[in-house]
Amino acid sequence: MNQSIYTILKERILFLEYKPGEILNENVLAKEFGVSRTPMREILNRLEWEKLARVIARTGTMITEIEFQQMMNLYRARFEIEGLAGRLAAEGFTPEHGRKIEKLRAACGVLEKNNNREKDKKKLVLLDHEYRSILYDAVNNPVVTEVSQGLYEQTFRLWYITLASGDWQNEIASVIQEFGAVNDVLLSGNTQQAYDLRKSLLVDHFDRIKTKFLGI
Repeated sequence: MNQSIYTILKERILFLEYKPGEILNENVLAKEFGVSRTPMREILNRLEWEKLARVIARTGTMITEIEFQQMMNLYRARFEIEGLAGRLAAEGFTPEHGRKIEKLRAACGVLEKNNNREKDKKKLVLLDHEYRSILYDAVNNPVVTEVSQGLYEQTFRLWYITLASGDWQNEIASVIQEFGAVNDVLLSGNTQQAYDLRKSLLVDHFDRIKTKFLGI
């Protein structure tokens, strides 16, 4: 599979350049990237497997809609898997992991001072991606990492919409607080606290999303 084209298309989906429900044409995409239909079909099938798109016969490939009930189900699964990831990360977390997270936390502080949503929302997301990579390195379990990352990507667009239209300062402050709290707990090596914290932080995150979209 052409990894570079796959990455570009996936980022277009996650960052809402392709809108939920939008239909992509395999021939048009193949022409855009200068490849035949076969490798393009392979990429689209992979995105379907990741539940970011759905191939519809004789129509095209539809970007997966954001259905709130489905998001709720995904988040409920994430609550448990993120707790487990926290527990495992506490077992393998090192001072070097901690130093890397502190650098990310400082970078988030710069974005907080800038207070420029349109310029910095993608930067905040990329810092969050780096943070997750550090945690996955400490988790050191490819199965947990794959499941956690897959669920994260399926729910990511909902968070990105919140970043685009919600309380920007509150979102940055929440990320900074999370980086600091998780770092402290993981450095302590307390696996139960790490489980509880990772789960509770995600519950709080989802509560903010529900408040934004449902007013509850």
